[in-house]
Amino acid sequence: MASSSATEPGVRLSDRTRRSPLSLRAMVLLMHVVFVGAVFMLDSTLDRRIHEEPWYIGVYGVLVLITLVQYFYTAGSSPGYVIDAMQAGGRMHATFINTATLSKQSNSKHGSVKSPMNRPQLEKLSPVSSTSSWLHHIVDLYPPGSSNRDWTCAYCKIIQPPRTRHCHDCDKCVLQFDHHCVWLGTCIGKNNHCRFWWYIFEETILCTWTVALYIESLHLDIDKAWWKDFIGVIMLAVLIFILLFLLLLLMFHSYIALTNQTTYEVARRKRIFYLRGIPDRVHPFSKGICRNIYDFCFSRQNGFVLEAVPPLEELEARAAPYTCRDIICCRCC
Repeated sequence: MASSSATEPGVRLSDRTRRSPLSLRAMVLLMHVVFVGAVFMLDSTLDRRIHEEPWYIGVYGVLVLITLVQYFYTAGSSPGYVIDAMQAGGRMHATFINTATLSKQSNSKHGSVKSPMNRPQLEKLSPVSSTSSWLHHIVDLYPPGSSNRDWTCAYCKIIQPPRTRHCHDCDKCVLQFDHHCVWLGTCIGKNNHCRFWWYIFEETILCTWTVALYIESLHLDIDKAWWKDFIGVIMLAVLIFILLFLLLLLMFHSYIALTNQTTYEVARRKRIFYLRGIPDRVHPFSKGICRNIYDFCFSRQNGFVLEAVPPLEELEARAAPYTCRDIICCRCC
């Protein structure tokens, strides 16, 4: 009885997590259909405009299609899980401590904790890299004096490389974890952060264009039912709110892309042990604007290349104020 009651919540949680992304994606698709379709319903002159300026509405329709394709493309992409790095063979930079250590999850205070992999899979992956060689590698990635307890995931018992965090929604450790996007139903991490930026960019352009069409329809000097103006005003107010949110989101993610940061690192900087004591204006993983953009755009081509935490001497040098020579030499780039 106890075992069955313990497993039922896990089953319900698993079913809910499977259904939730599908319902949210259907809701996002419905919102696009409603807001775009309402424009043609409220503006009676669009039918004439389609015949006079077909390119204008054609480009708008293509933008709607591209935005929806980018949404589903991003939602179905992998953020780059540590388990994917483990399965990448010789290129991997993460591994389980060992099968015996992983089995200790059953001794947690909440009872049994399910592992993201079954035992045969673990036994297949664990021999790839020995514990000693991995620990030797992890020491080079983290600052001297760090404890391996800080590197080990408390949930799936994986030795995490820097910038990795366990996502409770996905139940996996994510490389270069940024955040879990509820509207996409997936994590944003190393492999799909660029796709996420492009989706926000396209959605912002589409929302701006749609707002312009709503404003244009409200300024028409033709007789139309009062309820059309009422609906148009409500839809416009909602769209403006969404547009402001998208603009802030686009600017923020552009900033962290230029500085090679993540949302989690910005929000929890003081709680991440290897970022404590680093001045706020110093971005430890930044390699300059140009290299940051290149790594951000071509992260999937780079495979599972992980970044080490820079030594303290280098970070202190970065904290020094800019000189005229630094500006001429484009130190920030």
